[in-house]
Amino acid sequence: MRSAGGYRNRSLAKTIDWSLVFCWLILIFIGWANIYASIHATEPSSIFDFSSRSGKQFVWMATALVIAVTVLFVFPARLYESAAFPIYVFVIMLLVAVIFLGIEVKGSRSWFEFGPVRFQPAEISKISTSLMLAAVMSQSGYRIGRWKDFITTAAIILLPMMIIIGQSETGSALVYVGFIFMLYREGLSGWLIFMVGMAILLFILTLTASPYTAVLVLAGIASLCICLYSGRFRWWLIICVPLVVLFAFVPDILESIAAAGQDPALVEEAVEEASAGGSWVTKIKPLYILLGAIGLSIPFVAYQAFRERNTFTHLAIISSLAGIVLVFSVNFLFNDVLQDHQRKRIEVLLGMKEDPSGVGYNVNQSMIAIGSGGLTGKGYLNGTQTTYGFVPEQSTDFIFCTIGEEWGFVGCTFIILLYVFLMWRIVKDAERSREAFTRIYGYCVACCIFMHLFINIGMTIGLMPVIGIPLPFISYGGSSLWGFTALLFIFIALDRNERKYF
Repeated sequence: MRSAGGYRNRSLAKTIDWSLVFCWLILIFIGWANIYASIHATEPSSIFDFSSRSGKQFVWMATALVIAVTVLFVFPARLYESAAFPIYVFVIMLLVAVIFLGIEVKGSRSWFEFGPVRFQPAEISKISTSLMLAAVMSQSGYRIGRWKDFITTAAIILLPMMIIIGQSETGSALVYVGFIFMLYREGLSGWLIFMVGMAILLFILTLTASPYTAVLVLAGIASLCICLYSGRFRWWLIICVPLVVLFAFVPDILESIAAAGQDPALVEEAVEEASAGGSWVTKIKPLYILLGAIGLSIPFVAYQAFRERNTFTHLAIISSLAGIVLVFSVNFLFNDVLQDHQRKRIEVLLGMKEDPSGVGYNVNQSMIAIGSGGLTGKGYLNGTQTTYGFVPEQSTDFIFCTIGEEWGFVGCTFIILLYVFLMWRIVKDAERSREAFTRIYGYCVACCIFMHLFINIGMTIGLMPVIGIPLPFISYGGSSLWGFTALLFIFIALDRNERKYF
């Protein structure tokens, strides 16, 4: 059968990507089974007991199925593009309102409570932001390389992100960084991703080593990028590398000069002070010397770039100056912006402090649980760490360690491959789409799922700080399951609409 436009009207079975639907079903049932495994000893009851978490999750699953069907068959697919702006504004209003009207849970005011049901607007803000990005970026004439379009796109992402940070939900806000991969697909320069990575590296180096080390590394990498782009790699080897090595020894040289001729006991005290990071000579003076050398070199490099009309070098200089500002801002950001529990988690993660019984307890117990699972696991409902509740939040943020203990390496690999397959199918369908709106939204969905997967599993194995973020479709919670279900099935609906007549 063909439509009036000459296109074949395909049957329902051929318009839906059933592999995405089946993958979603498998994940939510795996989540339900593992939620029961994590609470069956502490809340002994049937898996269908609606007073327990497993019973409540079954209700969330049933309602998520209703959401999926509604998104697929009730709302017309074109509605999502036309309603993107009002949905975005409405969700922004919810994000602001929850700060004043919501309840506080574990130091975060990000939940509305309606009787026995709690709702977190941050979970649906990923949907509204994805729709808004797709609507704006799919407009005719949009170019991400144009400043006006870039600033508009950045504002769409940063507005909900900043409000969520104001709710003390740093983990949920971090998910928005994942949109950078979608922006890269749509033409954003890879240098922006590189600069984000550099900012993270400078932050870590400043905390774990010193501001001097961070600035020296920045200078070395910036000079390498400029020389590579200008085709002067030999200059970097001959001039920059020796200078970087020389400045690496400047603190030790100055410390030796300062200690020369003093009493041996005073020399030893100075060395201990330097190793503890308290030496004025080691911490301050070398940094001033390094900054002075960088400051003297900038006019020469900028003038040479101006003569050669090398815009990249000017951008590299500006980025380097921004990096230096970031280095001097780390102390303020770490001590005055982050909350106490967030600072402690970062300190434990970076090895700055050992706290196995405090903020590091969750991660230590999680790694013990995962490690004890071995290759094939201890068997369903047989995990000792799981059964006796050694890992807090094991049905929510740390549910992956339940999988690791009871299903072992094989089970963990299977779960990760399921997610990889899910994201691969989304990206494949998005690339095949003829509509820019569908393609961009599909990439946004894949980015959100990837960030949640990466952060959640990373924190359960000690590679990421504990920031409280659920594992999509598996962790306990109605808001998370509903949000991710709607996020995924809106894409399936958009993809189905295109498959109908082609």
